[in-house]
Amino acid sequence: MAPSIVTVFRRAALLAGARIMQHYGDPTLDIATKADASPVTAADLAADAAIADALAAGLPDIPVVTEERAATHGVAAARFILVDPLDGTRDFVKRRGDFTVNIALIEDGRPVAGVVFAPARKRLFYTLGPGSGAVEETGALDPDAPGALRPLGVARPDPQALRVVASKSHRDAATDAFIAGYRVAGIVAAGSSLKFCLLAAGEADLYPRMGRTMEWDTAAAHAILAAAGGKVVAWPAATPLRYGKPGFANPGFVAFVPGVPVATG
Repeated sequence: MAPSIVTVFRRAALLAGARIMQHYGDPTLDIATKADASPVTAADLAADAAIADALAAGLPDIPVVTEERAATHGVAAARFILVDPLDGTRDFVKRRGDFTVNIALIEDGRPVAGVVFAPARKRLFYTLGPGSGAVEETGALDPDAPGALRPLGVARPDPQALRVVASKSHRDAATDAFIAGYRVAGIVAAGSSLKFCLLAAGEADLYPRMGRTMEWDTAAAHAILAAAGGKVVAWPAATPLRYGKPGFANPGFVAFVPGVPVATG
């Protein structure tokens, strides 16, 4: 029997994470700058190669769009895989642990399955299947032997004391102005797609991001948050955040849990 999509994603993410950690802390790590001024390292490319090999072996018939391969950015399909092999390269370069491997399945503009792995934090999150929720896996995180699973579910927020999570590297005035409209108990700075996962795990209530992101930055964690009961809307349109847009750039967005007062369109 063929493995499930998430089984293939899980294995690919864990193999990519192992490649990344081979470079973590390397003082001789070369850092290049891409055309969009973002950094890229040998770890990004090694993780991308590991994912490409795993997806080609397990899911050869589904088109793949990956951040690190510009040739894939012309893919136009109703169903495709979206990959960020190392989300949070700046955190990786600064030896901060908040970087992730992101792999998502997009169908008709929606992220319907996803895996997020934070190798330095040893946290692995993924969706289980349509209507089956999302989990965090604990244990050895063996690519070939799944461990114990903890069901994910968003928290019931206190609108008078919201727990907000925001970017470490990309905080801006527009995001701060949005947060200022709420009663906030505390703001946690976190990197990469982990911010969505903190909401999915019940550890935060609201994550606004007014600056530019790319679809591969958000899709996998968006799928996980949605499966755990949360929501993500484009901002200021306040409509569901969609995928497969020309150029794969996102508008601003707000991720939140039910009970947080966010007007939606």
